[in-house]
Amino acid sequence: MSKRIAGPEIEHLIQLLAKVPGLGPRSARRAALHLINKKEQLLAPLAAAMDEAVEKVRVCSTCGNVDTADPCTICTDPRRDGATIIVVEDVADLWALERAGAMNARYHVLGGTLSPLDGIGPEELNIKALIDRVAAGGVGELIIAVNATVEGQTTAHYITDQLDGLDVKVTRLAHGVPVGGELDYLDEGTLSAALRSRTAF
Repeated sequence: MSKRIAGPEIEHLIQLLAKVPGLGPRSARRAALHLINKKEQLLAPLAAAMDEAVEKVRVCSTCGNVDTADPCTICTDPRRDGATIIVVEDVADLWALERAGAMNARYHVLGGTLSPLDGIGPEELNIKALIDRVAAGGVGELIIAVNATVEGQTTAHYITDQLDGLDVKVTRLAHGVPVGGELDYLDEGTLSAALRSRTAF
């Protein structure tokens, strides 16, 4: 049994920080100590920002993004191409694509992938709302940008099947050699996908 090293409030802070992805118990203790040592500059503003986030952050009823407005900033931006929807697993993927700045499209966040072993079926995901968006018209292309995992590909196939009969072009992200990647360091699956997805030079 480990000894308590601080009061219950500090221990509680450490336990909560340890639940943040990327922070284990040791990193959480270091983060908590740093926040406490910078109480006025960091801890108080962080607590205020978290209170504000709890109060104001919403999930967009159209696409599933998180924002302080519903519909979100992306859905209401008139400069976005409403005829193209990029389907992602979660908000982190949406943010990654936005950082890349490769497309000026709209999004749809599924909230995960199909995983029968974990009890995640179509009803647990935001799939019906996606099909409804496409069925309502105005969508010319659906880009399925899910992870290249078994669950991701199963989800992509399920969505494609559900779209059968609707007038929409369905595409997916290319899989293969990353920019700056060296062939010797890539796994066999990535190399096979790169060869299958080869393009004219």
